[in-house]
Amino acid sequence: MKPAAPMYYSGLHAVGALLRHRPEDVLELWLLNERAGRGEARVTALAQEAERHGLSLQYAGERALERKAGTHHQGVVARARARRPGNEQALTSHVQRCGSSPLVLALDGITDPHNLGACLRCADGAGAAAAIVPARHSAGLTAVACRSAAGAAESMPFFEVTNLARTLAALREQGLMVMGATGDTRAVALRDLEPASGGQVVVVGAEGSGLRPVTRKQCDREVAIPMRGEVESLNVSVATALILYQLGFPEPG
Repeated sequence: MKPAAPMYYSGLHAVGALLRHRPEDVLELWLLNERAGRGEARVTALAQEAERHGLSLQYAGERALERKAGTHHQGVVARARARRPGNEQALTSHVQRCGSSPLVLALDGITDPHNLGACLRCADGAGAAAAIVPARHSAGLTAVACRSAAGAAESMPFFEVTNLARTLAALREQGLMVMGATGDTRAVALRDLEPASGGQVVVVGAEGSGLRPVTRKQCDREVAIPMRGEVESLNVSVATALILYQLGFPEPG
């Protein structure tokens, strides 16, 4: 298998996570000239981490960094090999190692990299064991997604599968309950949602279209987030956060 092609990563969180999780994949690292020697704690810590891994820092101006990574780089840019997602077989093995009640996030048709990154950040914060996306019609771990994930694109076990519906069926066979997020009035209300004893997969669809019918057929239950105002739905990352935190931090029984 060929190594993943390099791409540019930017931002303190994204680059810092790279150095913690995959320092061997970092090829070059730049700091903004204006930040060099200013004693900022996060920049200093990042520079020290790079030195521990034998990486030499380079310095560049604002325009040079923007040409490499666009805006919002926070004065830190790295060129590194892209992370290679796990596949279906790796997911099966990973879930088996996760204990009795893993919480898994599956994203069905999320094509906006900002939303993908934000969902990964939510999954990491809620203690999810893995995130799954279909290989087609889905955003991947692009530079934008990684920056939006604020480090979670490296820390969150991430799997790209050929057939999401088939993967959900396989997870059900492993004892996990599959819960789809929908707006159906017959669905379980978020406030009544409780973790499943054998673990649970939360499946969230794209804004507007929601879950695909083939995906929805694999759901054991559905959950709906009540809305009191005029808007019909929440941003997908906000909805993901509400559901995952409800399951990841249940109230003491």
